[in-house]
Parts: sequence; C-alpha cells; structure tokens
Amino acid sequence: MSDDTPRRRRWMSALAQSAVEDLERAWERLPSQPAYRVLRGPEVGSVMVRGRAGGTGAVFNLGEMTVTRCTVALASGVVGHAYVSGRTRRHAERAAVLDALLQDPATGASLEETVIAPLIESREARRRCVAARAAATRVEFFTMVRGEE
Repeated sequence: MSDDTPRRRRWMSALAQSAVEDLERAWERLPSQPAYRVLRGPEVGSVMVRGRAGGTGAVFNLGEMTVTRCTVALASGVVGHAYVSGRTRRHAERAAVLDALLQDPATGASLEETVIAPLIESREARRRCVAARAAATRVEFFTMVRGEE
C-alpha cells in the first residue's frame, strides 16, 4: 500500500457516505467547476452484502443492495472513482470528480479541509442523532430476588 492509501480510504468513505445535499453544497463551494469526462457510468447495479454470525462465524449472504458507480477523468489525466449506495447518479459522479481532485497534490490538501472534514462532521452528527433516538427507547431489565429459598 502506498502512503496515500489511508488518506484516500478516509475521503472515499466520506464521499460515499455523505448526504447528497451535503455533497452538492460542497460542490457548489468549489472555486471553479473542473473540466472532466465520464469514463464509466454513472451506472446503477447491485452487490451482494455478506456477513458473519457474531462477526467471527461463517460467512453468509445477507442480501443485495443497490449501488451506483462512476469513473471520471480530469483534464489533467487524473482518474477518480466512486461507488455509492442507492440510485443517485449525480452523487456518484460528484464523488468521482472529487476523488480525482483530491488525488491532485495542487488541490488535494485544501479540499480535505474544505470538503472532506465538513462531510465527516455532518456524517458523525447524523450518527449521533440516530444513536440518541435509539438510546431514548432503551429499556433496562433487572430481576428482583424474592428472598431466601
């Protein structure tokens, strides 16, 4: 693995898991819209989701989920890829373009601060909200001892 692999995993995850509205706002905040051409897609398909019982057991097929993929090339030749859940073609295309821009040393560092960091914070805020709603429904069970038997 290259030194950039963990960084790229981080931003690919942020782009794929972002809300479409958040990604569109980030796209509109770009200083200029980059010139690019679509190499593949955006195409809608499905992938098999697999799981393990207890996280360590035998692998089983959980079911299929819909994904959209896209590959683009910037005018500079940098290629960006994206796979996002669902059928939102625009989400996949924007994520692929941003992936390509983030790979460019000239724009990557600034985009990590202005695009990726806010997307990650927004994702974490959504997770905290869901966790708070779930915690509100939590029930504690306990057993009382009746005495000596």
